Amino acid sequence: MRVRYGETDQMGHAYYANYLYWLEQARGAWCRDRGFTYRSLEEMGYFLPVVEVFLKYHGEIKYDDDIVVRVRMGEVRRASMRFEYEIVKPGHPKVLTEGHTWHVLMGTERKAVSVPQAVGEMLHRNPADCEPLA
Repeated sequence: MRVRYGETDQMGHAYYANYLYWLEQARGAWCRDRGFTYRSLEEMGYFLPVVEVFLKYHGEIKYDDDIVVRVRMGEVRRASMRFEYEIVKPGHPKVLTEGHTWHVLMGTERKAVSVPQAVGEMLHRNPADCEPLA
């Protein structure tokens, strides 16, 4: 991603709240690489709200910087999961930002439900074995 001018503050630094959008975008791409989307989960009757966010900043991200958000599944529990993130600049070894999001799998009644086998399999798919979505 390239940091847009509107994603920065008056000093040209990336505004902290925009990191959450970047995590969401990376998480959505992670799902697509495994052949599903949030919409397909919703069509199955499941929702995946964020219930906790943690970010730790180690370096500056500024306007027009090219950044990469790395995302991986950190942990899957009975009814929740944790995605872990690192934000870096391509070609630079330093992690600029690290963090995680916890999500609870909810059914149509808006209550936590155990992760069913079909959803668990989707979360653990190897992207190399899937047809990624456009």
